[in-house]
Amino acid sequence: MNFLSSNLNPSFRVISLHIKNSPSWKRCLSTGSYCSNQKCEPGKTVLFDFHKSQGGKMVDFAGWCMPVLYDSLAISASHKHTRTNASIFDVSHMLQTKIYGKDKTAFIESLVVADVKSMKENCGGLSVFLNEEGGIMDDVIINTTHEDYLYVVSNAGCSEKIKAHLQEQLQDWKDKDVSLEHIDNGLIALQGPAAAGVLSTGMDDVDLTTVSFMQNRVTELFGVAGCRITRCGYTGEDGFEISIPRDRTVELTEKLLQHDLVELAGLGARDSLRLEAGMCLYGNDIDETTTPVEASLTWTIAKSRRRERNFPGAEKILQQIKDKPSRRRIGLVVNGGIARQGAVVEDAQGNEIGHVTSGCPSISSGENIAMAYLPRLKCKIGTEVNVRVRKRLLKAKVSRMPFVPAQYYFAK
Repeated sequence: MNFLSSNLNPSFRVISLHIKNSPSWKRCLSTGSYCSNQKCEPGKTVLFDFHKSQGGKMVDFAGWCMPVLYDSLAISASHKHTRTNASIFDVSHMLQTKIYGKDKTAFIESLVVADVKSMKENCGGLSVFLNEEGGIMDDVIINTTHEDYLYVVSNAGCSEKIKAHLQEQLQDWKDKDVSLEHIDNGLIALQGPAAAGVLSTGMDDVDLTTVSFMQNRVTELFGVAGCRITRCGYTGEDGFEISIPRDRTVELTEKLLQHDLVELAGLGARDSLRLEAGMCLYGNDIDETTTPVEASLTWTIAKSRRRERNFPGAEKILQQIKDKPSRRRIGLVVNGGIARQGAVVEDAQGNEIGHVTSGCPSISSGENIAMAYLPRLKCKIGTEVNVRVRKRLLKAKVSRMPFVPAQYYFAK
């Protein structure tokens, strides 16, 4: 979410995690703390006990106890495995919602910028929930289905806010035919170039060569009926998010893990993969103070919706599209060090012009990469800036995103 996935409660403190088997490399994740072996106060997904049995190192993330890595692979190795084979990520903490009724499309379009009414059956896309000022309340994947509902997936850390927002907005639709259901299915993401081949061995009724990026199907998978597979993810690789009946989630995960090309992966690899893919993390790179235009997400605003001018914050956002925003999210390649969230960006004269929102070493390229918001006139590709990291001033250049080419699959 999303880009499909997971997000950050900005009140969590930052801790450094020393990565097993990688003594020279440290990751910095915005999490609360390690979850103890005896108890875990945050929420637990349906795979919690499974993670512990597999050597998962659990941390408090977005109010959930989630694995940051596993004993079997360091984060860097897990990252590389995802880029070359396939990895399973637990995303069961995310909010899954079904929207029913003949007015379901009009209802969701009143809250987001997507042209849902023009989506074909069993297709989906990224959008954003907006407040009345045009600020991003959350990013969301909206899917049409061949059944009588929309299937919507949004971020874990915003789940209570979005639930309340949906219920509040629903009050204005009492005389319309629309209703909501939040479901507690398990949700895993199988990501990487081997993902389609692995899934194909476990189904008979779906030909994955006919399923493109952002399309979905309901199928029986490795003997588990009622699985919804959506060809999407948060890594930039080909892959699938799989919504599974809760009581069979562990079973299906175990069956996938039996494949030689599949490993488990945690939040550490998920963060570095999504940053290489140029994807936003809610609470870091986008929040209610940023519009989709400022966040370089103008492409999510459908042309038909721009003509209709009937989404929240439309006047402000459409004016920004016309006049260009005063600031914009950009990519940075940083020389000589790692620029983490909060690092100050300066111009050649030493003036503060922005802040880094996410940053890490790119395991794929070997460069240090980051995202930041900069003034419009400093956003041109190749623009040189400086980033202040503690007492050091590091040189950086504005870079295209994604930092690593996307590998999404489109059927011919």
